[in-house]
Amino acid sequence: MKIALLGYGRMGKEIEKIAVSRGHEIVIRKDMDDVIDITLADVAIDFSIPNSAFNNITNCLNNDIPVISGTTGWLEKYDDAVALCKKQQGGFIYASNFSVGVNIFFEVNKQLAKMMSTIENYNVSMEEIHHTKKLDAPSGTAITLAEGVIENSSKKEWELGSISSEENIPIVAKRIPDVPGTHSVWYKSEVDTIEIKHTAHNRKGFALGAVIAAEWIIGKQGVFSMKDVLNIS
Repeated sequence: MKIALLGYGRMGKEIEKIAVSRGHEIVIRKDMDDVIDITLADVAIDFSIPNSAFNNITNCLNNDIPVISGTTGWLEKYDDAVALCKKQQGGFIYASNFSVGVNIFFEVNKQLAKMMSTIENYNVSMEEIHHTKKLDAPSGTAITLAEGVIENSSKKEWELGSISSEENIPIVAKRIPDVPGTHSVWYKSEVDTIEIKHTAHNRKGFALGAVIAAEWIIGKQGVFSMKDVLNIS
């Protein structure tokens, strides 16, 4: 499989190592706004920056190249990307986090939210910790976790900060050097705290998941998620 890496930072380099170890070839390494011929690739993996992601995805879909995107901070244009994918009959996967473990964590979070929705006197809150070079806050993973709670409870929205209310989920975002990603969800009452937590030890899990998604989408048309890739019901 010939892969285009759209974004060649730390994640791009980690994806390259895993892709090559699985027998794939990297034919494009795009850094920032380099001009490329995307048709050289069988599939593209986008881990760029928010300002570049939508243009990268558009270029792929317009040239019939399936694209995997793990860039966060551009989702105000997500519906446009979905519409273009359907129009072009292309293949597209966006995930706030491609780690297999995190996607299992997403489902555990939803199930816990369902259970807690009928129990009084618990306040839900979240914390995410990432390296200091991460551009967006809260992380896309934290937003996905918050959306999972909102879908399964009476909460209406998430809010960056530590003050909770009846309708919102507070998310505290911390930036600490060399932290790949830690996400915690707490349900606190006067008598106890229930906590679920995912801690990434390195970027290999994110990179492996992205390569698995790229392998999976070849020959498929539509808009998919990691639940489809991992067959998580």
